[in-house]
Amino acid sequence: MDPGFTETELARFLKLILVIGLTVTLPSLVGCGSKTRYPSYYVLNVPAPIPANAHSKPIFGQVAVREFRAPAFLKEGPIVYRQSPEQIDFYTYHRWVEDPRRVVTAAFARKIQASGLFQSVDLIDGHQSATCLLTGTLDHLEEVDRGATVFVEVSISARLLNLRTGEVLWQDTKSKTTQLERRSMHGIVNQLSDDVGDVVEGLVSSMQERVSAESLAPKPTNTNE
Repeated sequence: MDPGFTETELARFLKLILVIGLTVTLPSLVGCGSKTRYPSYYVLNVPAPIPANAHSKPIFGQVAVREFRAPAFLKEGPIVYRQSPEQIDFYTYHRWVEDPRRVVTAAFARKIQASGLFQSVDLIDGHQSATCLLTGTLDHLEEVDRGATVFVEVSISARLLNLRTGEVLWQDTKSKTTQLERRSMHGIVNQLSDDVGDVVEGLVSSMQERVSAESLAPKPTNTNE
Protein backbone atom coordinates (compact mmCIF):
# COMPACT_ATOMS: atom_id res chain seq x y z
CA MET A 1 0.00 0.00 0.00
CA ASP A 2 1.34 3.46 -1.00
CA PRO A 3 2.10 5.43 2.14
CA GLY A 4 1.62 8.83 0.23
CA PHE A 5 3.33 12.14 1.07
CA THR A 6 4.50 13.05 4.51
CA GLU A 7 3.50 16.49 5.81
CA THR A 8 7.00 17.88 5.11
CA GLU A 9 7.11 16.49 1.58
CA LEU A 10 3.65 17.86 0.83
CA ALA A 11 4.71 21.36 1.98
CA ARG A 12 7.78 21.25 -0.26
CA PHE A 13 5.70 20.06 -3.19
CA LEU A 14 3.18 22.89 -2.79
CA LYS A 15 5.98 25.47 -2.51
CA LEU A 16 7.52 24.14 -5.74
CA ILE A 17 4.19 24.42 -7.55
CA LEU A 18 3.83 28.02 -6.34
CA VAL A 19 7.32 28.99 -7.54
CA ILE A 20 6.72 27.44 -10.97
CA GLY A 21 3.38 29.22 -11.28
CA LEU A 22 4.91 32.61 -10.44
CA THR A 23 7.76 32.03 -12.86
CA VAL A 24 5.33 31.44 -15.71
CA THR A 25 2.74 34.08 -14.78
CA LEU A 26 4.79 37.18 -13.77
CA PRO A 27 6.47 37.84 -17.14
CA SER A 28 3.13 37.74 -18.91
CA LEU A 29 1.63 40.11 -16.36
CA VAL A 30 4.51 42.55 -16.77
CA GLY A 31 4.19 42.36 -20.55
CA CYS A 32 0.48 43.10 -20.42
CA GLY A 33 0.92 45.99 -18.00
CA SER A 34 3.72 47.80 -19.89
CA LYS A 35 3.38 49.67 -23.20
CA THR A 36 6.20 50.25 -25.66
CA ARG A 37 6.55 53.93 -26.53
CA TYR A 38 7.53 54.88 -30.04
CA PRO A 39 8.89 58.26 -31.20
CA SER A 40 6.58 60.88 -32.64
CA TYR A 41 7.77 62.57 -35.84
CA TYR A 42 7.10 66.19 -36.78
CA VAL A 43 7.27 68.16 -40.03
CA LEU A 44 8.95 71.57 -40.20
CA ASN A 45 6.22 73.08 -42.37
CA VAL A 46 7.54 76.41 -43.65
CA PRO A 47 4.80 78.61 -45.20
CA ALA A 48 4.92 78.94 -48.99
CA PRO A 49 6.23 82.29 -50.31
CA ILE A 50 4.14 84.81 -52.24
CA PRO A 51 5.39 85.18 -55.85
CA ALA A 52 6.82 88.53 -56.92
CA ASN A 53 5.17 90.74 -59.52
CA ALA A 54 5.25 89.14 -62.94
CA HIS A 55 6.79 92.26 -64.50
CA SER A 56 9.88 92.11 -62.24
CA LYS A 57 12.97 91.60 -64.38
CA PRO A 58 15.63 89.17 -63.01
CA ILE A 59 18.91 90.83 -62.05
CA PHE A 60 21.00 87.65 -62.36
CA GLY A 61 20.94 84.48 -64.40
CA GLN A 62 21.10 81.19 -62.56
CA VAL A 63 21.81 80.71 -58.84
CA ALA A 64 22.96 77.41 -57.37
CA VAL A 65 21.84 76.83 -53.79
CA ARG A 66 24.10 74.60 -51.70
CA GLU A 67 22.55 72.66 -48.83
CA PHE A 68 22.82 74.75 -45.68
CA ARG A 69 25.14 73.68 -42.90
CA ALA A 70 24.20 73.35 -39.23
CA PRO A 71 25.85 72.52 -35.90
CA ALA A 72 26.01 68.81 -35.10
CA PHE A 73 23.26 69.03 -32.46
CA LEU A 74 20.73 70.18 -35.08
CA LYS A 75 21.53 67.29 -37.45
CA GLU A 76 20.84 64.36 -35.12
CA GLY A 77 17.06 64.18 -35.56
CA PRO A 78 15.61 64.78 -32.06
CA ILE A 79 14.03 68.18 -31.43
CA VAL A 80 16.35 70.33 -29.33
CA TYR A 81 15.61 72.36 -26.21
CA ARG A 82 17.75 74.50 -23.94
CA GLN A 83 17.25 74.97 -20.21
CA SER A 84 20.19 77.38 -20.05
CA PRO A 85 22.52 79.01 -22.61
CA GLU A 86 25.22 76.48 -21.74
CA GLN A 87 23.07 73.31 -21.80
CA ILE A 88 21.61 71.49 -24.81
CA ASP A 89 19.09 68.67 -24.39
CA PHE A 90 17.11 66.47 -26.77
CA TYR A 91 13.55 65.18 -26.66
CA THR A 92 13.78 61.39 -26.66
CA TYR A 93 10.41 60.75 -28.30
CA HIS A 94 9.98 63.88 -30.45
CA ARG A 95 11.96 63.93 -33.69
CA TRP A 96 12.06 65.73 -37.03
CA VAL A 97 10.83 63.60 -39.91
CA GLU A 98 13.32 65.33 -42.25
CA ASP A 99 16.73 66.91 -41.71
CA PRO A 100 16.03 70.60 -40.89
CA ARG A 101 18.94 71.65 -43.11
CA ARG A 102 17.19 70.33 -46.20
CA VAL A 103 13.90 71.96 -45.20
CA VAL A 104 15.53 75.36 -44.65
CA THR A 105 17.53 75.09 -47.89
CA ALA A 106 14.40 74.25 -49.88
CA ALA A 107 12.46 77.10 -48.22
CA PHE A 108 15.23 79.55 -49.10
CA ALA A 109 15.34 78.34 -52.70
CA ARG A 110 11.56 78.72 -53.05
CA LYS A 111 11.68 82.22 -51.62
CA ILE A 112 14.48 83.28 -53.97
CA GLN A 113 12.57 81.83 -56.91
CA ALA A 114 9.47 83.76 -55.87
CA SER A 115 11.45 86.99 -55.47
CA GLY A 116 12.28 87.17 -59.17
CA LEU A 117 15.94 88.04 -58.53
CA PHE A 118 17.19 85.15 -60.68
CA GLN A 119 16.13 83.58 -63.94
CA SER A 120 16.41 80.11 -62.37
CA VAL A 121 17.19 78.51 -59.02
CA ASP A 122 18.71 75.05 -58.59
CA LEU A 123 19.39 73.01 -55.44
CA ILE A 124 22.87 71.98 -56.46
CA ASP A 125 26.47 72.66 -55.48
CA GLY A 126 27.19 75.01 -58.33
CA HIS A 127 28.24 74.36 -61.91
CA GLN A 128 29.66 76.28 -64.88
CA SER A 129 26.38 77.74 -66.09
CA ALA A 130 25.45 79.21 -62.69
CA THR A 131 26.03 82.91 -62.17
CA CYS A 132 25.92 82.86 -58.36
CA LEU A 133 26.22 80.45 -55.46
CA LEU A 134 24.12 80.76 -52.31
CA THR A 135 25.41 79.17 -49.10
CA GLY A 136 24.11 79.36 -45.55
CA THR A 137 24.01 77.99 -42.03
CA LEU A 138 21.11 77.06 -39.79
CA ASP A 139 22.51 78.35 -36.51
CA HIS A 140 19.53 77.85 -34.16
CA LEU A 141 16.27 75.92 -34.30
CA GLU A 142 15.23 75.05 -30.77
CA GLU A 143 13.01 75.54 -27.77
CA VAL A 144 14.47 77.81 -25.08
CA ASP A 145 13.23 77.52 -21.48
CA ARG A 146 13.62 80.51 -19.18
CA GLY A 147 12.13 79.37 -15.93
CA ALA A 148 8.43 78.68 -16.54
CA THR A 149 8.44 80.71 -19.77
CA VAL A 150 8.96 78.92 -23.08
CA PHE A 151 10.44 80.50 -26.22
CA VAL A 152 11.51 79.21 -29.60
CA GLU A 153 14.61 80.54 -31.33
CA VAL A 154 15.50 80.52 -35.02
CA SER A 155 18.69 81.94 -36.50
CA ILE A 156 19.96 81.60 -40.08
CA SER A 157 22.93 83.15 -41.88
CA ALA A 158 23.46 83.20 -45.66
CA ARG A 159 25.87 84.49 -48.30
CA LEU A 160 25.61 85.13 -52.05
CA LEU A 161 28.76 84.70 -54.12
CA ASN A 162 29.43 85.70 -57.73
CA LEU A 163 30.98 82.54 -59.20
CA ARG A 164 32.62 84.38 -62.08
CA THR A 165 34.42 87.06 -60.07
CA GLY A 166 34.55 85.49 -56.58
CA GLU A 167 32.94 88.62 -55.14
CA VAL A 168 30.66 88.32 -52.11
CA LEU A 169 27.55 90.12 -53.35
CA TRP A 170 25.65 89.90 -50.06
CA GLN A 171 25.71 88.27 -46.64
CA ASP A 172 23.54 88.62 -43.57
CA THR A 173 22.22 86.90 -40.45
CA LYS A 174 18.65 87.05 -39.19
CA SER A 175 17.22 85.74 -35.91
CA LYS A 176 13.82 85.55 -34.28
CA THR A 177 12.82 84.58 -30.73
CA THR A 178 9.14 84.07 -29.93
CA GLN A 179 7.43 83.45 -26.60
CA LEU A 180 4.80 80.71 -26.46
CA GLU A 181 1.64 81.06 -24.43
CA ARG A 182 1.94 77.46 -23.21
CA ARG A 183 4.21 74.50 -23.75
CA SER A 184 3.02 71.86 -26.21
CA MET A 185 5.06 70.02 -28.82
CA HIS A 186 2.64 70.89 -31.61
CA GLY A 187 2.77 74.55 -30.57
CA ILE A 188 6.56 74.49 -30.53
CA VAL A 189 6.79 72.89 -33.98
CA ASN A 190 4.20 75.25 -35.50
CA GLN A 191 5.98 78.31 -34.12
CA LEU A 192 9.38 77.10 -35.31
CA SER A 193 7.89 76.56 -38.79
CA ASP A 194 6.42 80.08 -38.90
CA ASP A 195 9.60 81.67 -37.57
CA VAL A 196 11.78 79.89 -40.12
CA GLY A 197 9.52 81.36 -42.80
CA ASP A 198 9.85 84.85 -41.30
CA VAL A 199 13.64 84.61 -40.99
CA VAL A 200 14.03 83.33 -44.55
CA GLU A 201 11.80 86.14 -45.81
CA GLY A 202 13.88 88.70 -43.92
CA LEU A 203 17.11 87.37 -45.40
CA VAL A 204 15.82 87.31 -48.97
CA SER A 205 14.46 90.85 -48.56
CA SER A 206 17.88 91.95 -47.30
CA MET A 207 19.52 90.27 -50.29
CA GLN A 208 17.08 91.87 -52.70
CA GLU A 209 17.68 95.35 -51.32
CA ARG A 210 21.44 94.94 -51.52
CA VAL A 211 21.74 93.51 -55.01
CA SER A 212 19.06 95.85 -56.39
CA ALA A 213 20.95 98.84 -55.03
CA GLU A 214 24.18 97.52 -56.54
CA SER A 215 22.57 96.99 -59.92
CA LEU A 216 21.18 100.54 -59.96
CA ALA A 217 24.46 102.16 -58.89
CA PRO A 218 26.24 104.01 -61.72
CA LYS A 219 29.07 102.03 -63.26
CA PRO A 220 32.50 103.68 -63.42
CA THR A 221 33.45 104.81 -66.92
CA ASN A 222 36.82 104.45 -68.50
CA THR A 223 38.22 107.92 -69.22
CA ASN A 224 41.43 106.65 -70.78
CA GLU A 225 40.82 106.65 -74.52
